[in-house]
Order: sequence, then structure tokens, then C-alpha cells
Amino acid sequence: MRLVIFTEPQQGASHDDLLRVAKAAEDGGYDGFFRSDHYLKMGDGPGLPGPSDAWITLAALAVQTSRIRLGTLVSSATFRLPGPLAIAVAQVDAMSGGRIEFGLGGGWFDSEHQAYGIPFPAIGERFDRLEEQLEIITGLWKTPVGSTYAFEGKHYQLSDSPALPKPVQSPLPVIVGGKGKKRTPDLAARYAAEFNVPFSKIEDISVQYDRVRAASAAIGRAEPPAFSAAAVLCVGRDDAEVRRRAAAIGREVEEMRENGGIVGTPAEALEVIGRYAEAGASRLFAQVLDLSDIDHVDLVASDVLPHL
Repeated sequence: MRLVIFTEPQQGASHDDLLRVAKAAEDGGYDGFFRSDHYLKMGDGPGLPGPSDAWITLAALAVQTSRIRLGTLVSSATFRLPGPLAIAVAQVDAMSGGRIEFGLGGGWFDSEHQAYGIPFPAIGERFDRLEEQLEIITGLWKTPVGSTYAFEGKHYQLSDSPALPKPVQSPLPVIVGGKGKKRTPDLAARYAAEFNVPFSKIEDISVQYDRVRAASAAIGRAEPPAFSAAAVLCVGRDDAEVRRRAAAIGREVEEMRENGGIVGTPAEALEVIGRYAEAGASRLFAQVLDLSDIDHVDLVASDVLPHL
């Protein structure tokens, strides 16, 4: 099992905050540092200093870190056009020396679209756009140097594209995630190196993995994508520290446990992680909500990671 630190900067984080956590994750031996791609806070709190762009953040971290893998969970297909997004991700991959992973989803948070003037079509169109973006972006990256790429879709059209630049990685890992029963597994089977189930009860995730396995077999894919999950992280040296950390993020210990959270002492966290492994996950995205609590990241690095 590999463990990734996953952050939600829209809730309130400066770049210095993110850099501090990314450095702690790199120094602590985590597999990666990922961030959400949102432009508006959710729930209570001021969300200061305000939202930040995921790919600008990752471009900076690409040259401010040296080992850790970096990525989005997940970028929204409503935010950017596929051609420029393919260019940006390939460029950041080059800046990082080939450490980028690209999560892409259809977008779901209506309020952030309204707040920043971003069109928010109905769910069917969002999935259609996601599908076209996945085909375009991976198609641009796969086009041989010296050849051109063209695409004629309902929402996007490309002609005579030089399909440059290329990522350092070939292929650059694409992550698709979600809980949809049909289109999500189909897209994962067609395009993803990894399929992620976010914030679900552990007993429910294997059902979604099975859907992706079936979708992969249906198109003749020999091996399905790797499987991962996202879960809130709340670990302490004892019960009092666990509850203090839960209170700091406005959550209840029991609620987090019931919904698949990696919660408790290091020994309890290892038991939860083991259940995810039994369900089929090979990587966990540990959601860290209090970015000022570097001791939390360090504790898991010292008392959990060595046992994985």
C-alpha cells in the first residue's frame, strides 16, 4: 500500500502552506502530494487567502520538490479547454522531471462555477465533455512527434495540431474516479492508469472496483487500472489527540470512522489501511484538512508508513 497526502486548498491555504506540507510529505517518505482542483470553499470558515489554481500550484511544487509524485484529484473538465490543458500538464511534467499524475473528472460543484463565471452544463453534457477531453488529451500525448492530431467531436474540434509538447512520462498516468455505475467505470477502463473511489465506506468500494474490472474485460483490456481510494486522515498518539485533531477540522471521530476514515492511533490506522488493501486498493489518498498541523503528517510518516 502506498500513501499520498491529499489537500483541499480551497478551504484556506497559501502556497507557503502547501509547500510546507509537500516538503513534509517528501521528507517523510509518502508516495505523493496531491491537491483538489476547486475555486470555492465548502462549508464554514473564511477560506482565506482565497482559491488557488491547481496547475499553477503544481508547477511551483514541481521545481520546489525533487522526489514526491504530484497531481490533482481531480481537475474539472469544465474549467479548461482540453488542448491548453494538455499543454499545461505536459509542461509541468517536464518541470518535475516526470513526476506528474493527471486526475480528471466532469466537475460537480455548481456554486464555484457561478462564483467565477464558469459555464456549468447538465450532468449528461459534463460527462460528454469529460469523455471528449480524455480522448483528446491522451490522443495529443500519444501522437508521434512529427505527426499531427485531429478530433471532431460534439463539443471540441481540433485540426492539424502538432500535438506538442509531450510529457516526460510515456504514458503520463491518468486517474479517473467516482461512484457512477456505468459511464465512470467505462471511462476508467478506456483511459485510466488508476481508478479512485473517493470518501466511501470500505465495504462499498470493492463493488465499484468490480465494475471497472468488468468494463475493462468488456473492451479487451488485459489488466484493469490500479485501484485507489480517498479517505480523511485523523491520527493521534492517543484517543485525546485523535479527538483534538477531529475537533480542529470540525468533524466527529465516530462519523469519520463509519465513512471509511483513516482514524485513530497509528495501530488503528494500520488496521483501517489493511481493510482497504483487502478491498483491492493499492494506494490511499489521505485527506489532510488542517495544513498547519505538520506534526500530524510527521506522526503518520514515523509510525504508520514504515509498516506498510
